[in-house]
Amino acid sequence: MWIRWIILCLPLLVSAALALTAPAAGRRLPPRTAAWMLTVAAVVAAGAWVTALAMIGLTFVGQIPQVAAEGRWSPQLLAADTPVDWPVAAACALAVPACAVALTVAAWRRGRAMVDAWRECRDLPTAGDLAVIDDPVPTAFALPGAPGRIVVSSGMLRALSADERNALLAHERTHLRHRHHLFLLALQLASVVNPLLRPLARAGAFALERWADEQAGAAVADRRLVARAVARAALAAKRVPAAAMAAVGGPVPQRVQALLAPPTPLRRNLAFAFAALMVVCCASLALAAHDIDRLFDAARSPR
Repeated sequence: MWIRWIILCLPLLVSAALALTAPAAGRRLPPRTAAWMLTVAAVVAAGAWVTALAMIGLTFVGQIPQVAAEGRWSPQLLAADTPVDWPVAAACALAVPACAVALTVAAWRRGRAMVDAWRECRDLPTAGDLAVIDDPVPTAFALPGAPGRIVVSSGMLRALSADERNALLAHERTHLRHRHHLFLLALQLASVVNPLLRPLARAGAFALERWADEQAGAAVADRRLVARAVARAALAAKRVPAAAMAAVGGPVPQRVQALLAPPTPLRRNLAFAFAALMVVCCASLALAAHDIDRLFDAARSPR
């Protein structure tokens, strides 16, 4: 019985371990690698979390007489073999639709914010991917769309030198070119499904900003220039649309400090260990699913 309990709860435990260890691992990897691994980890951990809740909740739903009659198993045998008490299983069963509702609402709000921001900026005159608005309030952000565009206010242009403006635009173009808004969307939705993933989502968002910083540093061949541009833009900038990605996003002092330090080396052992943890998370789901299948098969067998 204890072994079966461990098998059923293992995906929850592994996904929790993934959520807790991912932010620390992400800080020790290059930004691009960290962004990819944190986003994949968030999706894997959130999926494992919901699937494990559904499997545990299924042991409660299966004991409902009408459901048992349709499935042709004995609710008494199922209740006798189930290692999870019915209140816990019932709570898990209720948590699954709650996660689905929360995910739908969050996706709708995020999508509506993106559409509203795009509508607000679509009629702006552009030169390529750049739209300059005549506004003394310093503002700059990348707005995804078809095509995406970079919106910069005249106030922000006046606040930066020519070289700093080039660094700022290179940062925003990285967001557009690599579709960072999709990474951010995945991180945000995963954290809605599983609140334990909120630190991971914040770490992933920071990694995306660091990715854009490093790409901008490569584009202008001066990481210190990017650090100066980020710092000055952050001091000058005001609020940007919720759906946009801006060079002033994330903890700016940490980003500036990272740009002034040597680039983070790729620690292959750490990356492989982190990937192995995600594989273990998926394998634990397969093991739990197999055990659930055996549990229901046993409930159909006469004693």
